[in-house]
Amino acid sequence: MAKSKKKKSGKILWIIVLVLAVLVAGGGYYTIGTGAVEPGNDETILVEIPNGTGAYGILDILDGAGLVKNRLCAKINIKLGGYNNLQANTYEFNKGMTFREMMKAINEGDFDYISKKSIVINDGLRLEQVAEAMAGELNLSKQEIMDKWSDKSYVKELINDYWFLTDDVLNKDIMYPLEGYLYADTYFLTTQDPSIDDLTRMCLDRMDTELTARKDQIKASGFSIHEFLTLTSIVTKESSADDQAKVAGVFMNRLDQGISLGSDVTVCYIYQEDRVELKVSQLENDSPYNTRKFAGLPPGPISAVIGDAMDAVLNYEKSDNLFFFADGDGVVHYYKTEADFEQGIEDEGLLEDSEDMD
Repeated sequence: MAKSKKKKSGKILWIIVLVLAVLVAGGGYYTIGTGAVEPGNDETILVEIPNGTGAYGILDILDGAGLVKNRLCAKINIKLGGYNNLQANTYEFNKGMTFREMMKAINEGDFDYISKKSIVINDGLRLEQVAEAMAGELNLSKQEIMDKWSDKSYVKELINDYWFLTDDVLNKDIMYPLEGYLYADTYFLTTQDPSIDDLTRMCLDRMDTELTARKDQIKASGFSIHEFLTLTSIVTKESSADDQAKVAGVFMNRLDQGISLGSDVTVCYIYQEDRVELKVSQLENDSPYNTRKFAGLPPGPISAVIGDAMDAVLNYEKSDNLFFFADGDGVVHYYKTEADFEQGIEDEGLLEDSEDMD
């Protein structure tokens, strides 16, 4: 009996050892299988995770990018990982990362791994300058982008898709239909190879959000969306943020009184230039954008804008001022009469350099 018990104990011990060995071997296999494909390789690989992609769909995407060492082990990790908050975005991974690290980053939407590739559109940029900012990321020339934005068939497609885009942008006098409609912001790229349409709609979607939030105010202002963006773009080009509400008030007074806006920046726009000394012949240009010569608003916007400038126009500062100019230090001076205005610029020695608003 004693020998029999010893034999049974020995068998049980060997079974335990065998099970432990299998577990250790399996654990090692699992660890290696979910490890890095190429440890130490930190070359960035962009991985786009679309909205609604589940864990196994992400596995397919990572595997397709060459970032999965063993699919079976990866599937086991998905079963055990509790990944219930997977977040769509474009991530920057590399072959030196483990499968567990990548899934954790996607599950947490870890900003450290989200693609930082971006396009910056500053307020005050003309459409040509916006195209130039996009050209590098699209691997296209500025002209190719401008050609797309000038294609009336394409613009009509956009008009059908966005409530704030109307046939106003197809006016024959408008230089570029989408001028002023692409919202100024920093855009993080969500696809590895975005198209012109992708980036255009990204900007228009942002503009949609901003205009929708102010839709009632804009309607109450009496301006159409097109007129509102036109005035906002002029205010943007004419003044810094601190003075935009006051400058908008001056322009509102001039519009109400039927006086030309007298804005040099609209004349500069005719020549696709920024803040240059204008010649007399340029100031006499017959373009409808010449608000030194013609009363009312020009045919359309002259630059990209942001929400703060929109608010400055919607909440313009009321006054009796009809004139303004900025001195050499950038301080803006306001005047009610032309005589006071001319005296002011004479006193500042800026008679030839002033942006007089006749």
